[in-house]
Amino acid sequence: MDNKVLYVESSKHTYPIIVEPESLSSLYSKIEEHSDSKASRFFIITDDTVAPLYLDIAVSSFPIKDKVDTYVIPTGEASKSLSMYEKVMTAALENKLDRKSLIIALGGGVVGDLAGFIAATYMRGIPFVQVPTTLLAHDSSVGGKVGINHPLGKNMIGAFHPPSLVIYDPKALMSLPEKEWRSGFAEVIKHGFIADESFLTWLQDKIVSFQNISMDVLTELLIRSIKVKVAVVEQDEEEKGIRAYLNFGHTLGHAIEGEAGYGQLTHGEAVAIGMEFAVRFSEKYYGHQLEADKYFNYMKDLGYSLDIPSDMDINQLIHRIKLDKKSHSSKIHFVLLQKIGSPKLVEVNENLLKAELTGKGGV
Repeated sequence: MDNKVLYVESSKHTYPIIVEPESLSSLYSKIEEHSDSKASRFFIITDDTVAPLYLDIAVSSFPIKDKVDTYVIPTGEASKSLSMYEKVMTAALENKLDRKSLIIALGGGVVGDLAGFIAATYMRGIPFVQVPTTLLAHDSSVGGKVGINHPLGKNMIGAFHPPSLVIYDPKALMSLPEKEWRSGFAEVIKHGFIADESFLTWLQDKIVSFQNISMDVLTELLIRSIKVKVAVVEQDEEEKGIRAYLNFGHTLGHAIEGEAGYGQLTHGEAVAIGMEFAVRFSEKYYGHQLEADKYFNYMKDLGYSLDIPSDMDINQLIHRIKLDKKSHSSKIHFVLLQKIGSPKLVEVNENLLKAELTGKGGV
């Protein structure tokens, strides 16, 4: 598949998504080519895993390095916090960013969410660019949802603030450890479950391990997966309807992630468990088999564990599920599958859910 530029039509503006190997080394020129106005300053936010690998490459692409400021946060979900938000906001103020400054999120989903929320709230909103360096961030970097966590719930503090541009260099993924590949690949699989079963079969055929994936296959994987996200976001930008389908596997996944302690399980590992549970729950709810075992066996072959951790307290999981953004009036809602490629947001009975969770593990 040829490299492509995809476009997202948001309510605020149309923005491009560039998927191109080596684009990190031409970051400045890409921003100049696709930006509507000149930035007064650039503020790159990254983490201490990405910084040694790519920060110098990114900064070196700028001919005006005196106008590039940087801030490095600790790697991990714990950095999506109120305390880290305050520290980075303070740095932005100290570096005298103004309304024409541009924030650049260089890293994975944590960096993108935090940097995007900084951009959304700094002087009531300034532009930002997503430069994802993980597979997981191919999902979170598109769509404009930015935010931070609260101890009582994941992504509970945030905004809808679409980026001005997304620049994705697939070569950056080659430095990822296998655990991070699994985390991001869970979101790729999710897009197949909710929108395109043929994509699942393509993945089974093309990705048999996370080693030695060709650049052509990786680029096509990214483009096909991002297209699913774009199609949903353009129809429902602010999650008032079908955008909730993108949370397939996330209702339980977020609860498991929070109960384990943010950073103990990767986001994708938790979502994988949530997807397997949601499929089994869908089969109970709708009364017919979805014939998904081949996909879950495929995931197990790739190293996923699909069982709820045995030390998880079911009552605590349900408590966290009730805090999920899709829930309201203490009613629990899950994204279930009528069939693969046909999701639906439904209200579920708490006792039925508890019985099903108890049967899957936990205490």
